[in-house]
Amino acid sequence: MKSAVIFFALLFSYQFLSSQTTGKRSNVDLTIYNQNLSLIREERTLQLKEGISTVIIPDIPATIDGTSLHFVSLTAPTSVRVLEQNYQYDLVDQNKLLSKYLGKTVEFVRINEETKKEFTVSGTLLSNVGGIVAEVNGKIEINPAGRIVLPSLPEGLIAKPQLEWMVENEKQGEHKTEISYLAGNLSWLCNYVALINKDDNKLDVTGWVTITNNSGTSFKNAGLKLVAGDVNIVREKIDPYQRYGREDMVMAMKSEPQFEQSELFEYKLYSLKRKADINTDETKQMELASGKNVDAKKVFIYDGAKESKVGVYVTFKNEQKAGLGIPLPKGKVRVYKKDNDGKEQFIGEDQIDHTPKDEELKLYLGNAFDIVGERTQKDRRDKGWHVIEETYEIKLRNHKKETVEVLVYEHPGRWREWEILRESDTWEKVDQTTIKFPVKVKQDEEKVITYTIRYEW
Repeated sequence: MKSAVIFFALLFSYQFLSSQTTGKRSNVDLTIYNQNLSLIREERTLQLKEGISTVIIPDIPATIDGTSLHFVSLTAPTSVRVLEQNYQYDLVDQNKLLSKYLGKTVEFVRINEETKKEFTVSGTLLSNVGGIVAEVNGKIEINPAGRIVLPSLPEGLIAKPQLEWMVENEKQGEHKTEISYLAGNLSWLCNYVALINKDDNKLDVTGWVTITNNSGTSFKNAGLKLVAGDVNIVREKIDPYQRYGREDMVMAMKSEPQFEQSELFEYKLYSLKRKADINTDETKQMELASGKNVDAKKVFIYDGAKESKVGVYVTFKNEQKAGLGIPLPKGKVRVYKKDNDGKEQFIGEDQIDHTPKDEELKLYLGNAFDIVGERTQKDRRDKGWHVIEETYEIKLRNHKKETVEVLVYEHPGRWREWEILRESDTWEKVDQTTIKFPVKVKQDEEKVITYTIRYEW
């Protein structure tokens, strides 16, 4: 049995709108926030009649927040106002079309197996749940052969989301208008790629903006601005699904930055210096910033109270002399290094927060293989009323071929009043609940650190 194929001649016909004014987009600017939110500003030219009329605004994102829409006639701002707005999103699909024709007569186009010519039979559509059921020539057919032809597009179904306005106008003629609104599922994020040199003291860093458009509509030749910062947004509900589009990598051909950075309230604004096409169901990447030969340092940290292993970090400064020096949006940083064959290998990644210029970044890339740490509480004594003394021992073993420096962090957090009574190595107070021992461990050496702390309360 051949599967039924939906076919109708008037799928994209808008004849039922012939008495209405349709305003096509002539210009568009996008401001995209890194919180799955975008502000869309459009210019459309409308031919408006005097009095009350209906206006159709097509190519609207399926994710529009209708309560955020603002409209103004640039030609005659005080002459036009929107009395009523309807967001129409009952889109055409097979099930909806067939549901509109239940109990009605439809046509089935079939092929005569002998003559190979098409012929048409009429039948009544009875059901479209789990397959097609129709009455043809007085008999019930399940999944009848042929393709279904419908006479017209049922009223209320549309091919794309659109706005329908009831407009009151005092000045007949052409109006240049501006429309702005918020929409979801048009978002951006920043990712970084870093290549560290052989000696682990220089980095090449490139920041990439990734724009994902799942809003349901495309924006051609659009102005583009990106906002970085923690903008407060009231969330009434969370979209339970997310779609992923194809990737379209746009490579920068020049070293000159594509984006110009400026200030916006307490946030950072990045403006693309050219127009761009942001197509629906697409992921687009653009270079935001890059730096060459950025000074870097590899750091080993052992925080035995929190982690059992010695972590390895890379630090660098976001400064202009290295080609950076602009506020860096939050995002994931992936770090690579060339092996002995000159092939780049992935060595770890970390997430950074929004980082102002001239601030230091610290990337946690993983755990050291050849450096081992152990932490033990050796003693605890009650020394009277609300006085406790504790002794800790930290062992570090270095199996690397060179001397390394390890930053050992400890956390006096039992009480706010404390003092170090005895220590084997020099320490620094980082804050009220953190002290640091910078220690060097030679090749194949075991370094032992001890200290005794007293708490009083």
